[in-house]
Amino acid sequence: MNYLLKGRDGTVKKAIRRLPDSELEVMQALWRCKTPAKRSDLQECLDADKPIAVTTLLTLLTRLHEKGFIKIEKQGRGSVYLPLISEHDYQASQSNRFLNQLFKGNLSAFASALSDSGLSKDEIEELRELLRRNEL
Repeated sequence: MNYLLKGRDGTVKKAIRRLPDSELEVMQALWRCKTPAKRSDLQECLDADKPIAVTTLLTLLTRLHEKGFIKIEKQGRGSVYLPLISEHDYQASQSNRFLNQLFKGNLSAFASALSDSGLSKDEIEELRELLRRNEL
């Protein structure tokens, strides 16, 4: 199901589809790497968290390309990879999807559940401060 995502500037965008965990891990590595990133750069970044076979990484990169998340450019005998979707846009879209899917868009129900989830007083105060500064 697609949802509309409204940005801070008031623009409305189509929601970005949710990635499976393995593809998301590769995207997170790409967002952390200096781009354009080579496969070896991504491999190094991923190995720090969770080792992944070269063939598996190449398969996941192909899937991400087919889904429109990354661009693959040939460079000599190899390829480089560039994200087409920013980490912020992905997070915003998935947050909106979460709110709509789990809470039917009811922000009060979400806030209540968040408060009951075990947030510390400092974390709740940090949220208040973000709201006060209009950064949420």
